[in-house]
Amino acid sequence: MSDPGIAPAQDQGGRLRLVEVHFKGGRAAYYLNPRDLAVCPGMFVVVSADKGEDLGRVAKTDVLRKAMRRGTIRTLVRLATPDDVGLLTNVRAREDSFFSLCQARIRARNLPMKLVDVESQFDGNRVTFFFTAETRVDFRTLVRDLADTFKTRIELRQIGVRDHAKRTGGCGSCGLPLCCTTFLHDFQPVTLRMARDQSVSLSPSKISGVCGRLKCCLAFEHSSYESPSRVPSPGESVVRDGVEMTVVTVDESEGLVVVVTPDGEELSLSMSEWEEAGHER
Repeated sequence: MSDPGIAPAQDQGGRLRLVEVHFKGGRAAYYLNPRDLAVCPGMFVVVSADKGEDLGRVAKTDVLRKAMRRGTIRTLVRLATPDDVGLLTNVRAREDSFFSLCQARIRARNLPMKLVDVESQFDGNRVTFFFTAETRVDFRTLVRDLADTFKTRIELRQIGVRDHAKRTGGCGSCGLPLCCTTFLHDFQPVTLRMARDQSVSLSPSKISGVCGRLKCCLAFEHSSYESPSRVPSPGESVVRDGVEMTVVTVDESEGLVVVVTPDGEELSLSMSEWEEAGHER
Protein backbone atom coordinates (compact mmCIF):
# COMPACT_ATOMS: atom_id res chain seq x y z
CA MET A 1 0.00 0.00 0.00
CA SER A 2 1.42 3.38 -0.99
CA ASP A 3 2.13 6.10 1.54
CA PRO A 4 -0.77 8.63 1.44
CA GLY A 5 1.71 11.38 2.23
CA ILE A 6 3.48 10.90 -1.08
CA ALA A 7 1.92 12.23 -4.27
CA PRO A 8 2.95 11.52 -7.88
CA ALA A 9 5.32 14.21 -9.09
CA GLN A 10 3.83 16.17 -11.99
CA ASP A 11 6.76 16.86 -14.26
CA GLN A 12 6.57 20.35 -15.82
CA GLY A 13 9.28 20.49 -18.41
CA GLY A 14 11.56 18.43 -16.17
CA ARG A 15 10.98 20.62 -13.12
CA LEU A 16 8.47 20.78 -10.26
CA ARG A 17 6.91 23.83 -8.63
CA LEU A 18 7.41 23.21 -4.92
CA VAL A 19 7.10 24.83 -1.50
CA GLU A 20 10.32 25.11 0.50
CA VAL A 21 9.83 24.41 4.22
CA HIS A 22 12.43 24.92 6.95
CA PHE A 23 12.82 22.91 10.14
CA LYS A 24 15.11 22.89 13.15
CA GLY A 25 18.84 23.15 12.55
CA GLY A 26 18.56 24.80 9.14
CA ARG A 27 17.09 21.66 7.61
CA ALA A 28 15.15 22.41 4.42
CA ALA A 29 12.81 20.17 2.44
CA TYR A 30 10.52 20.61 -0.56
CA TYR A 31 6.86 19.66 -0.87
CA LEU A 32 4.09 19.60 -3.41
CA ASN A 33 0.94 21.59 -2.65
CA PRO A 34 -1.76 19.46 -4.31
CA ARG A 35 -4.53 20.94 -2.15
CA ASP A 36 -3.60 24.51 -3.21
CA LEU A 37 -3.25 25.63 0.39
CA ALA A 38 -2.95 29.42 0.69
CA VAL A 39 0.60 29.51 2.03
CA CYS A 40 3.09 32.34 2.20
CA PRO A 41 6.60 32.71 3.67
CA GLY A 42 6.64 32.67 7.46
CA MET A 43 3.56 30.48 7.89
CA PHE A 44 3.70 27.20 9.80
CA VAL A 45 2.49 24.13 7.92
CA VAL A 46 2.00 20.46 8.71
CA VAL A 47 3.72 18.21 6.16
CA SER A 48 3.77 14.48 5.52
CA ALA A 49 6.74 12.70 7.02
CA ASP A 50 8.06 9.19 7.40
CA LYS A 51 5.23 7.29 9.15
CA GLY A 52 3.57 10.47 10.38
CA GLU A 53 3.56 14.24 10.17
CA ASP A 54 6.03 17.03 10.86
CA LEU A 55 5.68 20.79 11.27
CA GLY A 56 7.86 23.49 9.72
CA ARG A 57 7.87 27.08 8.53
CA VAL A 58 7.38 28.06 4.89
CA ALA A 59 10.43 29.78 3.40
CA LYS A 60 9.49 30.00 -0.30
CA THR A 61 6.31 29.12 -2.13
CA ASP A 62 7.40 28.93 -5.75
CA VAL A 63 10.59 26.91 -6.02
CA LEU A 64 11.46 25.16 -9.28
CA ARG A 65 13.49 21.99 -8.86
CA LYS A 66 14.20 18.95 -10.96
CA ALA A 67 11.89 16.00 -10.45
CA MET A 68 13.09 13.39 -8.00
CA ARG A 69 14.47 10.15 -9.40
CA ARG A 70 11.72 8.12 -7.82
CA GLY A 71 9.10 10.36 -9.39
CA THR A 72 7.44 11.05 -6.04
CA ILE A 73 7.68 13.74 -3.41
CA ARG A 74 5.93 14.42 -0.13
CA THR A 75 3.15 16.95 0.24
CA LEU A 76 1.78 19.73 2.42
CA VAL A 77 -1.01 18.32 4.61
CA ARG A 78 -2.62 21.43 6.09
CA LEU A 79 -2.00 24.82 7.61
CA ALA A 80 -0.80 24.63 11.21
CA THR A 81 -3.15 25.80 13.97
CA PRO A 82 -2.09 27.74 17.09
CA ASP A 83 -2.43 24.48 19.02
CA ASP A 84 -0.02 22.80 16.58
CA VAL A 85 2.55 25.54 17.09
CA GLY A 86 2.12 25.29 20.87
CA LEU A 87 2.64 21.53 20.69
CA LEU A 88 5.83 22.04 18.65
CA THR A 89 7.12 24.40 21.36
CA ASN A 90 6.53 21.68 23.95
CA VAL A 91 8.26 19.12 21.74
CA ARG A 92 11.32 21.36 21.43
CA ALA A 93 11.39 21.93 25.20
CA ARG A 94 11.59 18.17 25.83
CA GLU A 95 14.58 17.82 23.50
CA ASP A 96 16.96 19.22 26.15
CA SER A 97 16.23 16.27 28.42
CA PHE A 98 16.53 13.89 25.46
CA PHE A 99 19.96 15.34 24.70
CA SER A 100 21.17 15.02 28.31
CA LEU A 101 19.98 11.44 28.61
CA CYS A 102 21.58 10.36 25.33
CA GLN A 103 24.83 12.08 26.26
CA ALA A 104 24.89 10.22 29.58
CA ARG A 105 24.35 6.89 27.80
CA ILE A 106 27.17 7.66 25.35
CA ARG A 107 29.56 8.34 28.23
CA ALA A 108 28.43 5.22 30.07
CA ARG A 109 29.26 3.10 27.02
CA ASN A 110 32.45 5.04 26.30
CA LEU A 111 31.44 5.49 22.66
CA PRO A 112 33.84 7.60 20.52
CA MET A 113 31.21 10.08 19.37
CA LYS A 114 30.20 13.68 20.12
CA LEU A 115 26.49 14.42 20.37
CA VAL A 116 25.59 17.61 18.47
CA ASP A 117 21.82 18.00 18.43
CA VAL A 118 18.50 16.22 18.79
CA GLU A 119 15.36 16.75 16.74
CA SER A 120 12.00 15.21 17.54
CA GLN A 121 9.40 14.80 14.83
CA PHE A 122 6.31 16.91 15.48
CA ASP A 123 4.03 13.92 16.06
CA GLY A 124 6.58 12.15 18.28
CA ASN A 125 6.92 9.16 15.96
CA ARG A 126 10.67 9.64 15.59
CA VAL A 127 13.58 11.22 17.48
CA THR A 128 16.82 11.87 15.59
CA PHE A 129 20.16 12.33 17.33
CA PHE A 130 22.96 14.00 15.34
CA PHE A 131 26.58 13.31 16.21
CA THR A 132 30.12 13.64 14.89
CA ALA A 133 32.86 11.04 15.11
CA GLU A 134 36.33 10.44 13.69
CA THR A 135 35.42 6.93 12.54
CA ARG A 136 32.37 4.75 12.14
CA VAL A 137 30.67 3.96 15.44
CA ASP A 138 28.74 0.81 16.35
CA PHE A 139 25.78 2.40 18.16
CA ARG A 140 23.26 -0.44 17.84
CA THR A 141 23.05 -1.05 21.59
CA LEU A 142 22.64 2.68 22.17
CA VAL A 143 19.73 2.81 19.71
CA ARG A 144 17.99 -0.10 21.42
CA ASP A 145 18.51 1.52 24.81
CA LEU A 146 17.08 4.87 23.65
CA ALA A 147 14.13 3.18 21.93
CA ASP A 148 13.27 1.32 25.15
CA THR A 149 13.49 4.60 27.07
CA PHE A 150 11.53 6.89 24.74
CA LYS A 151 9.16 4.26 23.31
CA THR A 152 9.46 5.65 19.80
CA ARG A 153 11.55 5.24 16.66
CA ILE A 154 15.17 6.32 17.22
CA GLU A 155 17.61 7.40 14.53
CA LEU A 156 21.30 8.24 15.07
CA ARG A 157 22.81 10.20 12.21
CA GLN A 158 26.52 10.91 11.81
CA ILE A 159 27.19 14.32 10.28
CA GLY A 160 30.28 16.21 9.08
CA VAL A 161 31.78 19.38 10.47
CA ARG A 162 29.89 21.59 8.02
CA ASP A 163 26.55 20.11 9.04
CA HIS A 164 27.66 20.51 12.66
CA ALA A 165 28.10 24.26 12.13
CA LYS A 166 24.80 24.42 10.25
CA ARG A 167 22.87 22.88 13.15
CA THR A 168 24.55 24.79 15.96
CA GLY A 169 24.80 28.18 14.21
CA GLY A 170 27.08 31.10 14.95
CA CYS A 171 28.61 34.14 13.25
CA GLY A 172 31.22 34.25 10.54
CA SER A 173 34.28 36.52 10.40
CA CYS A 174 32.10 39.02 8.51
CA GLY A 175 30.02 39.46 11.66
CA LEU A 176 26.87 38.04 10.07
CA PRO A 177 25.06 34.76 10.87
CA LEU A 178 26.56 31.78 9.06
CA CYS A 179 25.43 31.42 5.45
CA CYS A 180 24.60 27.75 6.05
CA THR A 181 22.15 28.65 8.82
CA THR A 182 20.37 31.38 6.83
CA PHE A 183 20.13 30.81 3.09
CA LEU A 184 22.70 28.23 1.98
CA HIS A 185 21.10 24.78 2.21
CA ASP A 186 23.16 22.75 -0.23
CA PHE A 187 26.91 22.53 0.36
CA GLN A 188 29.03 22.97 -2.76
CA PRO A 189 32.69 21.95 -3.22
CA VAL A 190 35.12 24.72 -2.28
CA THR A 191 38.72 24.80 -3.52
CA LEU A 192 41.85 26.86 -2.87
CA ARG A 193 41.76 27.98 -6.49
CA MET A 194 38.55 29.86 -5.73
CA ALA A 195 40.39 31.81 -3.05
CA ARG A 196 43.31 32.54 -5.41
CA ASP A 197 40.96 33.76 -8.15
CA GLN A 198 39.43 36.19 -5.66
CA SER A 199 42.85 37.40 -4.43
CA VAL A 200 42.03 36.26 -0.92
CA SER A 201 44.85 35.63 1.54
CA LEU A 202 45.54 31.91 1.77
CA SER A 203 46.10 32.12 5.50
CA PRO A 204 43.93 29.42 7.14
CA SER A 205 42.51 32.00 9.55
CA LYS A 206 41.30 34.09 6.59
CA ILE A 207 39.77 31.42 4.37
CA SER A 208 38.41 28.95 6.96
CA GLY A 209 34.93 29.11 8.45
CA VAL A 210 33.90 28.23 11.99
CA CYS A 211 33.63 24.60 10.84
CA GLY A 212 37.36 24.57 10.02
CA ARG A 213 36.72 24.04 6.30
CA LEU A 214 37.08 26.54 3.46
CA LYS A 215 34.41 29.23 3.65
CA CYS A 216 31.30 28.47 1.59
CA CYS A 217 31.14 32.08 0.38
CA LEU A 218 34.28 31.43 -1.67
CA ALA A 219 32.18 29.09 -3.83
CA PHE A 220 29.02 31.10 -4.42
CA GLU A 221 30.93 34.35 -5.03
CA HIS A 222 33.45 32.74 -7.37
CA SER A 223 31.41 33.15 -10.55
CA SER A 224 31.56 36.94 -10.17
CA TYR A 225 35.35 36.77 -10.35
CA GLU A 226 35.50 34.23 -13.17
CA SER A 227 33.61 36.46 -15.63
CA PRO A 228 33.40 39.90 -14.05
CA SER A 229 31.11 42.40 -15.73
CA ARG A 230 31.73 46.12 -15.48
CA VAL A 231 28.97 48.03 -13.73
CA PRO A 232 28.03 51.28 -15.53
CA SER A 233 28.04 54.63 -13.77
CA PRO A 234 25.24 57.25 -13.84
CA GLY A 235 25.86 59.74 -16.64
CA GLU A 236 27.63 57.20 -18.83
CA SER A 237 26.43 56.98 -22.43
CA VAL A 238 25.55 53.88 -24.39
CA VAL A 239 24.23 53.28 -27.92
CA ARG A 240 21.32 50.88 -28.48
CA ASP A 241 19.62 50.40 -31.85
CA GLY A 242 21.50 53.43 -33.11
CA VAL A 243 20.16 55.69 -30.33
CA GLU A 244 22.55 57.16 -27.76
CA MET A 245 21.20 56.80 -24.22
CA THR A 246 22.42 58.03 -20.85
CA VAL A 247 22.58 55.91 -17.70
CA VAL A 248 20.37 57.31 -14.92
CA THR A 249 20.55 54.72 -12.15
CA VAL A 250 21.91 51.20 -11.64
CA ASP A 251 20.24 48.53 -9.51
CA GLU A 252 22.92 45.85 -9.03
CA SER A 253 20.72 43.67 -6.82
CA GLU A 254 18.13 43.37 -9.61
CA GLY A 255 20.70 43.50 -12.41
CA LEU A 256 19.00 46.48 -14.10
CA VAL A 257 20.31 49.65 -15.72
CA VAL A 258 17.88 52.56 -16.15
CA VAL A 259 18.71 54.76 -19.15
CA VAL A 260 17.09 57.84 -20.68
CA THR A 261 16.78 58.58 -24.41
CA PRO A 262 17.29 62.01 -25.99
CA ASP A 263 13.45 62.29 -26.02
CA GLY A 264 13.34 61.88 -22.24
CA GLU A 265 11.98 58.32 -22.28
CA GLU A 266 13.29 56.05 -19.52
CA LEU A 267 14.05 52.41 -20.28
CA SER A 268 15.20 49.54 -18.05
CA LEU A 269 17.90 47.31 -19.51
CA SER A 270 19.30 44.12 -18.06
CA MET A 271 23.06 44.04 -17.49
CA SER A 272 23.48 41.76 -20.52
CA GLU A 273 21.45 44.14 -22.70
CA TRP A 274 23.57 47.05 -21.49
CA GLU A 275 26.78 45.18 -22.29
CA GLU A 276 25.51 44.31 -25.78
CA ALA A 277 24.56 47.92 -26.34
CA GLY A 278 28.00 49.03 -25.22
CA HIS A 279 29.57 47.00 -28.05
CA GLU A 280 27.59 49.02 -30.60
CA ARG A 281 29.58 52.15 -29.84
